[in-house]
Amino acid sequence: MPKSNDKYTGEQIVVLEGLEPVRKRPAMYIGSTGQDGVQHITKEIVDNSIDEALAGYAKNVWIVKHKDNSVTVVDDGRGIPVDNIPKYNKPALEIVMTKLHAGGKFEGDSYKISGGLHGVGSSVVNALSEWMEVCVKRDNKFYLQKYARGQVKSKVTVVPKYEVKTGHARFDREIASIETGTHSRFLADKQIFKQSIELDWDLFLNDVKERAFLISELYFHMFDEATGREMHYYFDGGIVSLVKDLNRNKDVVHDPILITGDQDDIFVEIAIQYNNSVNENIDSYVNVINTAEGGTHVTGFRSALTRSINDYLRANGDSEGVSGVDTREGLAAIVVVKMSSKDLQFEGQTKGKLGNTEVTPIVQTIMKEKLDIYFEENPQEARRIMEKIIIAKRAREAAKAAKEAIIRKGALEGSTLPGKLADCQARDPELAEIFIVEGDSAGGSAKQGRDRKFQAILPLRGKLLNTEETRLDRIIKFNELKDLIVAVGTGIGDTFDGSKLRYSRVIIMTDADVDGEHIATLLLTFFFRHLPYIVEEGHLYIAQPPLYKVGTGKNMQYVYTDEELTEYLKTHDKDKIDLQRYKGLGEMNPEQLWETTMDPKTRILKQVSVEDAAKADQIFTMLMGSNVAPRKRFIQSHAESATLDL
Repeated sequence: MPKSNDKYTGEQIVVLEGLEPVRKRPAMYIGSTGQDGVQHITKEIVDNSIDEALAGYAKNVWIVKHKDNSVTVVDDGRGIPVDNIPKYNKPALEIVMTKLHAGGKFEGDSYKISGGLHGVGSSVVNALSEWMEVCVKRDNKFYLQKYARGQVKSKVTVVPKYEVKTGHARFDREIASIETGTHSRFLADKQIFKQSIELDWDLFLNDVKERAFLISELYFHMFDEATGREMHYYFDGGIVSLVKDLNRNKDVVHDPILITGDQDDIFVEIAIQYNNSVNENIDSYVNVINTAEGGTHVTGFRSALTRSINDYLRANGDSEGVSGVDTREGLAAIVVVKMSSKDLQFEGQTKGKLGNTEVTPIVQTIMKEKLDIYFEENPQEARRIMEKIIIAKRAREAAKAAKEAIIRKGALEGSTLPGKLADCQARDPELAEIFIVEGDSAGGSAKQGRDRKFQAILPLRGKLLNTEETRLDRIIKFNELKDLIVAVGTGIGDTFDGSKLRYSRVIIMTDADVDGEHIATLLLTFFFRHLPYIVEEGHLYIAQPPLYKVGTGKNMQYVYTDEELTEYLKTHDKDKIDLQRYKGLGEMNPEQLWETTMDPKTRILKQVSVEDAAKADQIFTMLMGSNVAPRKRFIQSHAESATLDL
C-alpha cells in the first residue's frame, strides 16, 4: 500500500478533550475492567504500530511481556511527532499521550488507513496505567516522557541514549539498531483492573497472529520474559493463509477463493473456502480491527454470496434456489474492508460492529461480480461447491420436516417437561439453576441433596450423542438431548428463543474421572455447536466435585485437585491419614454432595466462556470430528502429559 504522507508532524495532531472521563468510566472506553480490558489496552498500543505499517513505514514490531506484568511495544515506524504545537504550547507527544481524542487519524493524510482512532488508544492506555513511559527516536535523537495514571511526570526530554531491556539479548540489539520509531512501556493499573493486571499471553498471541495474517509485510517478534517463550509471525499469504488456518483439520471442498476490488476509496478483500462440516465460520475485519459482531460489510458479503449462488444454479437448470443458511453451511470466510480512518463509524466503543451503510452495496457489488466470474472460469470447483450447498438444502429440509413431525407430537412443547426432570419451585429464571447429572445414581443423590426452591436436576442415562457433525433431526430424535432441550426451554435451530431460557445457570455435573470428563466434553460440544447462546451469555457452568476426602479422625476435609492433595500430605506427613478417593458422584450421600458440589456458599463452579471462537472451533473439530489424523497427532504429541485414572 502506498505511503500516505511523509510529513508526519504536530500539525496533524487534533485535540478534542482531556482524560478525566476515562478513569471514571473505563468500561465505556475499553469494554471491560476484567482481563479482557488488559488485553484491549495492549492491543491499542500494538495497533498504533500496525497503523505505521499500514501507512507504509514500519516493518517490525517487538512485543515483550515483562516479569512485573508490564508490557513493552516497539516499532520501527516514523515515531510519534515531538515538535511543539503552538495552540497548546506543548509537544505533540505529550498531547497524544495525555489528551483524549488527540491523534493523527482525525484529519489530513497522515493516516489514510488505520485500525481506528488509535491516537485515542494511546491516551486511554496511559490513563489506565499505573505508569507509562514513551521514547521516540527521530532525527537521531531520543525523546523521552514519563507518566503516571495519565498525568505527566516529566517533560519531553532529549536523552543521550534509551536502552530497552527485554530480557532477550537479540531483541535488545535489534531494537537498538532502529533509525526511527516509538518505544512504549506500561503497567496496567491495579486500581482499575482489580481482578488481574497480567496479560493472557496465549490469547494475546492469537490476536497478534490474526493481525500478522492481515498485514503480510509486517514482522511481529514476541517474548515472554517470565517463561522465556519466544514467537515470531510473518505471513506472506495474507487472508488466504488465514482462511486455510480456519479450515485446519477439516476436509475442504476446494482451494481458497480470493476476491479483491475497490470503489470510492474503499478496498475490499475476501477469502472463502467451503469444508464438509455443517458449521459456518465468518471472520470480519475493518482495516486490522476484528469486528466480532460483524456489520455492514458482512451484510453485503452474505447477500452477494446468496445471490451469486442462486444465479449460478438458475443458469444451470435449478429453478428452486437455496436459502442464505444453505449457502453458509460449511463456509469459512474472511471479509476485510480497508477504508479511511476518519470515515469509520463503529457501533460501540470497542469497535465490535461496522456501521458505515455505504459499505454494504460496495461489498455486494465487488463480491457478486468477482464470484460470478470465478464460477464461470472454474466450472469443476463451482460444481463441487453447488453440490455441497444442495446437500445442505436437502438436509435442512429433511431436518425441518423431522422436527415439525416431532413438534406436532408435543415432544418439544414447554408444557411437557421430561418426567425424569426434578424441577425447582422458582419460576424466575434469574433465581433458578439446573444440574445436568451423569446417571441415575448421581441423579438420585443430587435430587435428595439439592435445595428444591431453586435447583433442578436432570439425570442423563447411557452414552451421549457426539453432535459435532450431527444434524438437527438426529439430535431431536435422541431422547437424552431432546429432554435437555425441553428442560432448558429455549428451543433449538430456527425456533430458538433465548428469552425462554428457564434457568440462569446451566451446570454440568459429572464424575471426576475419564468417563465423566468425556460426557462433559460431549455436552460442551452440544452447547457450543447447537445452543451457543447459553455459552456466549455466560449461562453455562461446570461443577467441581472433590477428588478426595482426607484427614485424621474427626478432622476430615475435601480436596479438589491432586496438587491440593500433595500439599496437604506434605504438611501432614507425620500424621496417620485417612484417604478416600471419590470415583463418582454416586459414592457421596446427599449431604456430602450438597456441601461439596451444590451449596452456593461452598461449591466451586467454573463458568464456560469462548474467548477465541475460531480457536474453539478448531479444537472441537480436531477432538470431536470425523477426521482421525489430526486427533491422532494431538494424542501422540500430548501422550506424556496425560493423567491416567488407573
